[in-house]
Amino acid sequence: MTLDIVILGVFVADTAYRAERQPKMGETILGKSFALGPGGKGSNQAVAAGMAGAKVGIITKLGQDPFADMALATWSKAGVTSLASQHPESYTGAAYIFVDDATGDNAIIVCPGIAASLSPADIDQQLNTIRGCKVFMTQLEQPLETAEHALQCARNAGATTILNPAPAAELPASILKLCDYVTPNESEAEAVVGFSVASIADATKAAEALVDRGAGAAIVTLGENGCLFHDGKAAVQVPALSAGPVVETTGAGDAFNGGLAAGLAEGMPPIEAIRFGTATAALSVTRPGTAPSMPSRTEIDDLLRSNPA
Repeated sequence: MTLDIVILGVFVADTAYRAERQPKMGETILGKSFALGPGGKGSNQAVAAGMAGAKVGIITKLGQDPFADMALATWSKAGVTSLASQHPESYTGAAYIFVDDATGDNAIIVCPGIAASLSPADIDQQLNTIRGCKVFMTQLEQPLETAEHALQCARNAGATTILNPAPAAELPASILKLCDYVTPNESEAEAVVGFSVASIADATKAAEALVDRGAGAAIVTLGENGCLFHDGKAAVQVPALSAGPVVETTGAGDAFNGGLAAGLAEGMPPIEAIRFGTATAALSVTRPGTAPSMPSRTEIDDLLRSNPA
């Protein structure tokens, strides 16, 4: 099996609650709406890349339950190849998502379920697939040692490696040295470099620090301010694109990373691939949900044509 992109990550069923505010401890409030849908950073990124036209597979673990059925159906619809194993002894991951009804901003609790047991041995079972891919990407919803082992395997095979360091965590230099691209948002960058990232200047400093610690290049995503790219030679701010009113920002980072991976797998230069990811994210935030919000390749191309660099 030859895939352009292999993603290591977690699938979770998103349970999304919209309300005016989060409840205080011991308090019950009425919400505005509820939605159940597919999520998990790795899964969302795979769906985004698949919808963008890439041949992509996802390495993960699922239970044998209705949420696993949701995962497999979601991937099939987006053209994503499942590299998942299924395990009856535990459950497929789930997430609580609070969405502020006024702003669309979110707060999330993730329970990875059986995917929390992803191990280096699980990666070794997929070595032939990893060796054949152009781009390998992972995040931090599964154990760090598993992510590092997978990045090492991909690096050994000559694949372009991407680490999206989310959820935010401190990272050893050993894992950064395995990454051609590291793609934190502001809060994730802060967790890695140890200082506040609240401006373009801060983002530039953070990107420089990530490169100094071993990353090939850093892309700090800045929401409405676009992205800050640094490859150790120069910093470039890539502006955000607008595809319409923002409905929900959940999954925007995953959309960006999936689009970025798809662009790099096609051989786009870094800035062009970043713009491709930015367009993917811009379209995703105009719709509710995570995986269901990922745009098609036609939509991405149309947005880029209407916003030439």
